Amino acid sequence: MSQVRDILVTSALPYANGPIHIGHLVEYIQTDIWARFQRMRGHNCWYVCADDAHGTPIMLRARQEGIAPEALIARMSQEHQADFAAFRIGFDNYHSTHSPENQELSNLIYQRNLETGHIVQRIITQAYDPVERMFLPDRFIKGNCPRCGAPDQYGDNCEVCGASYSPAELKNPRSAISGAIPEQRESEHYFFKLADFESMLREWTRSGTLQKEVANKLDEWFAEGLQEWDISRDAPYFGFEIPGHPGKYFYVWLDAPIGYLASFKNLCNKTPGLNFERFWAADSQAELYHFIGKDIIYFHALFFPAMLHGAGFRKPTAIFAHGFLTVDGQKMSKSRGTFIKARTYLNHLDPEYLRYYFAAKLGPGVDDIDLNLDDFVARVNSDLIGKLVNIASRTAGFITKGFDGWLAGQLPHPELYQAFVAAGESIAAAYEQREFSRAIREIMNLADRANQYIAEQAPWMIAKQSGREQELQAVCTQGLNLFRVLIGYLRPVLPGTAEAAESFLRIPPLSWASIGRPLLAHQIAPFKPLLTRIDPNQVQAMLAEAKQDLQTKETPEGPASPSANLHLERDPIAPPIDYETFARIDLRVARIQQARLVEGADKLLELKLDLGGELRTVFAGIRAAYNPQDLEGRLTVMVANLAPRKMRFGVSEGMVLAAGPGGKELFILSPDAGAEPGMRVK
Repeated sequence: MSQVRDILVTSALPYANGPIHIGHLVEYIQTDIWARFQRMRGHNCWYVCADDAHGTPIMLRARQEGIAPEALIARMSQEHQADFAAFRIGFDNYHSTHSPENQELSNLIYQRNLETGHIVQRIITQAYDPVERMFLPDRFIKGNCPRCGAPDQYGDNCEVCGASYSPAELKNPRSAISGAIPEQRESEHYFFKLADFESMLREWTRSGTLQKEVANKLDEWFAEGLQEWDISRDAPYFGFEIPGHPGKYFYVWLDAPIGYLASFKNLCNKTPGLNFERFWAADSQAELYHFIGKDIIYFHALFFPAMLHGAGFRKPTAIFAHGFLTVDGQKMSKSRGTFIKARTYLNHLDPEYLRYYFAAKLGPGVDDIDLNLDDFVARVNSDLIGKLVNIASRTAGFITKGFDGWLAGQLPHPELYQAFVAAGESIAAAYEQREFSRAIREIMNLADRANQYIAEQAPWMIAKQSGREQELQAVCTQGLNLFRVLIGYLRPVLPGTAEAAESFLRIPPLSWASIGRPLLAHQIAPFKPLLTRIDPNQVQAMLAEAKQDLQTKETPEGPASPSANLHLERDPIAPPIDYETFARIDLRVARIQQARLVEGADKLLELKLDLGGELRTVFAGIRAAYNPQDLEGRLTVMVANLAPRKMRFGVSEGMVLAAGPGGKELFILSPDAGAEPGMRVK
């Protein structure tokens, strides 16, 4: 056995503004498999992560929900950790970037770079939303990419051509919050001088720390010249205030990767003997690996190592980037039901299935992987049920029934067992190099050999012949030992199934070393099915629920008749108004935060409407059409500049738009998908 290694592994931090979906899980499953493998090999491997909990999107969502940002991120953390635990992602620590450890380390790294001249400040002209009265973060400005012209791109990078740029370079910009054309206003900002580290970064990125295709991509950025990085944001902003600069905050991308250090420091603080400096000091001999998506290479492979280096910390041993997930050959789609949340998947299918399928697809490169749902069902049923579990189910019953669960004292074909053990080094090399698909192929080839052996020995035929009991016990013992080796090799991929198999075999958790020794003269428990076949109807039910998630969130109010009138009466046409008068009507998107019955009113509901931070009370005559609880959380459209009207039940501060003949057939109007409270309807 080689020397025991000290390894720290991280995955990119999920943003605390939404649920985990199966696209996210590619990374966490990949990382978890690798970390579990390292532990099975006897190494000290720590796997940490955290929620990325800062930034404008979180601030705005909390405001929309009428809660503090801290309450939002606490709720999302609980949901994220529940989903990860269900998928058996084995974090040693899961923390938050909104933590004392992260604030301390962010301040330290900033201060050290400031003292050594790597941070400068200057006045810049920045996009400002005159409607929301706030400076706009890069991701809240959209327009045409200045390089390739692609429309609807964010203000910091293009998802079509991969270009990085400043928001000022974006063509035809608009605010993603209000839709207003941003104004240019001056503000003092703080910049990290990335070019100070160009020589170091060129050497480091070509030292084997990155995949070849990633290093080649970075060469393009070096050729363009490394630009100074704006690490500050103006209030209002949810994050850490920059020391000594009131109203200025660290940009979320500064403190987010520092969250890796903070989560590990939090772990060290509660784990005796685990030393933070041993892993993060500049001269550390420990190994440090980051698993990330290919879309955030720029931050992880340039800014982060430069800031660490400038502050006297070590740089990563390697960064492993992966591709995106497609479903049935296309991008994940809400309308097709293939934008599947982790929780939606868990409502219908065993998480081990997805872990196995992703492993069977994953390699060491940055290519996208595809979840083909028909292939998913066929491969899981064939490999895990038809091959793997089948080995145990065909042999265990004979041991339990005929020998009270006792295995034989020796193997009838030890050379076959040794061939399975010998294959372990090639499988281990595949795991180490993140060639999971190759590891799965080799394991399943062994499973085929095990099933062939059982078919040739035919224990069901031996059992029918008297006097061959010892042979029956030996053959079934051989089969169960081959099964045990396979379960050991698959333990990083199928931890839940492995635990169930270990319970059935009555053995401690398998390690790579223990696989080499056969299990003999040992009593096992009665066999119970470890996995069941996937019914294609389960997949269809999952897709149906995913579509329902979309409808519930974005179009909950159902179809409205485009030709319906609010009231059908034969009154004379009112006197005409001019266009200017009509144009003064201010229609705004509003979220129904609360709806309740109005005592003493047969037709009215009292609605509390959120206009993006401002609450209004509106009395609406829609009681016959809606139950109050069905309205809460929905988006609608209201007349926002209607003068308040005093009614018997209170003051109504606007009007909700609805259409239909009336009574039960009345539909409140709703904006298009993607709308947010406070947006103007034009």
